[in-house]
Amino acid sequence: MLELSRRELTVGTAAMLFPGTLRHLAGAEGAGTKTRIILLGTGGGPVPRRTRVPSSQVVLVNERAYVFDCGVGVTTQLARAGVRLTSLRHVFITHHHSDHNAEYGPLLLTAWGAGLRTPVDTWGPPPLKRMTQLFLEMNEYDIRTRMEDEGRVPPGPLIKPHELKQGGAVVRADGVAVTCALVDHPPVKPALAYRLDSPDRSVVFSGDTRPSKALIELAREADVLVHEVIWPTAIDRLLSGAYNAEALKKSILSHHTSAEEAGRVAAEARVKMLVLSHFVPAEDPEITDEMWSAAVQRGGYRGPIVLGKDLLEI
Repeated sequence: MLELSRRELTVGTAAMLFPGTLRHLAGAEGAGTKTRIILLGTGGGPVPRRTRVPSSQVVLVNERAYVFDCGVGVTTQLARAGVRLTSLRHVFITHHHSDHNAEYGPLLLTAWGAGLRTPVDTWGPPPLKRMTQLFLEMNEYDIRTRMEDEGRVPPGPLIKPHELKQGGAVVRADGVAVTCALVDHPPVKPALAYRLDSPDRSVVFSGDTRPSKALIELAREADVLVHEVIWPTAIDRLLSGAYNAEALKKSILSHHTSAEEAGRVAAEARVKMLVLSHFVPAEDPEITDEMWSAAVQRGGYRGPIVLGKDLLEI
C-alpha cells in the first residue's frame, strides 16, 4: 500500500516505490514522458467535501487536455493543477449523474471566457447534444454581451458534442486513441468507461459501475486503471440522518464496486497499477488507507495500489 502526502506522484518517485512495476514510466523519464494523468476530483456523490470534490480527471498529452467527467469543481481544480483552460481539446462524460456532469457546461463556458478559440469535441451518452444546446441558450445573454463588448469569437461553433450509445472506438487523433465500453450502473443507461492510449501510456477510467466484464476487457493490460470504490459497511454512517436513507442505501449498494471487488477486476484485467477514486464515503475517519489497500489485496490484486487524492498526479 502506498500512502501519499505529496501533491504529485512523480515518475522517479513511482519507480523508487514500485521497482520493476513501472518500467515504461522509468524508461520514459529520460526521454521525457509526454502523458500526464491528474486526478482532479476523487469524491463519490454530488456533495463536495472538505478534502474531496466530485469526480473529474484530466489526461495531458503533448499539452492537450482530455477531461474525463465534470463534477462540481473541475474548472477550479484544472487551474489549481496548472492546466490552461485554452488547452482543452476533448471532454468525456461517463454518465449523467450530477457528480459527473454538473460542471460540463460551466467548464466549456469558462474555458471560452479564458480565451479558448479552438474546437472542443465532447463525448457522452444522450442527451449530450441537447444539454449542450440548452446550456448555450441559458447563457445567451452573457455570450452575446461578451462577443459584442469584448470581441470574442462565438462559442457555439467551437463545441462539437457527440453522443455515444454503445462501446467501441471513440476518437483517434493527435497520436491518441480513446475507446469506451458499456458498464453496469443501473438505472442510468448507458453508462460508459473510457480507455485512453497514447504513445507512452494507457489509462482506463471506470466511471460508476458494479463489477463489469466489459470493463475488465477494456482495461486489459492497461498501465493505469482508475476505479470507483465504496466501503459497503460504512454506508449507514454516511447516510445517518438522510430523509431518504433507505432508498439511497439500496441504490448505492446496487450499482457500485467494493474495494475487494475492484481488486478482483484489476487482477483479472492484469493492469499495471490500480488507482482508487470516487470514494464512497468520501471522508470517513474510521476507514484507514491500510483498510482500503488490504481489501483490494483480498480481491487478489498484487500490483501497485494508489489511493487517489484530489490534485494527485499519477
